[in-house]
Amino acid sequence: MTTAMHLSSQLAVNVLDARSLLAAFGVLGVGVVLFAETGLLIGFFLPGDSLLFTAGLLCTGTADHGLKLSLAPLLVAAAVGALAGSQCGYLLGRRAGGALLAHSRSARLHEGAKRAEELLERYGYAKAIVLARFVPVVRTVLNPMAGALGVPVRTFTVWQVTGGLLWSLGLTLAGYALGSSVPNVDRYLLPMVALIVALSLIPVGSEVWRSRRAAKAKEARG
Repeated sequence: MTTAMHLSSQLAVNVLDARSLLAAFGVLGVGVVLFAETGLLIGFFLPGDSLLFTAGLLCTGTADHGLKLSLAPLLVAAAVGALAGSQCGYLLGRRAGGALLAHSRSARLHEGAKRAEELLERYGYAKAIVLARFVPVVRTVLNPMAGALGVPVRTFTVWQVTGGLLWSLGLTLAGYALGSSVPNVDRYLLPMVALIVALSLIPVGSEVWRSRRAAKAKEARG
């Protein structure tokens, strides 16, 4: 009966909800989700930021008495998933090029690809690869874009590892630190997750504002 109930909970998991994913799959699920989000274009909608933060929070055992994760295995799973996924996405981009995006009808995905290309052109490879980790959707499409645009393997690998560790370990440890220091932190979990999502959208909003401002300036000069 226990096995059947566990299987049922996995089948009923809400992939857009961090706590639902963690309850169904635990630490292993973190690695799989991060791999899918950073390595496969179909994973662009997955909640990487909130998943990492919530998982770190649950390692303290204060946020949910029915679910407690172990910090060390979580950090390993997060890092491996994020780094392996990014490298996989890059290799897919080198092999398939623009064909990966051409077959997708998602406007959000195509917008993310546009932002990824702009980041690479504006900030250079190193800065763009690191910054992309902190921007939803862009962190999914920048990896294959980098491969398709011919970013050198060594350059991409060095900076994706740097950005991947900062992102995966940083958010996880931030959740753990907050859960360890704030009593009854579960009362504030939803607002905190909403804040993380909002902060992660700031770079995208900033880029949109800058591009529109540049377009208006160009029209005024023309």
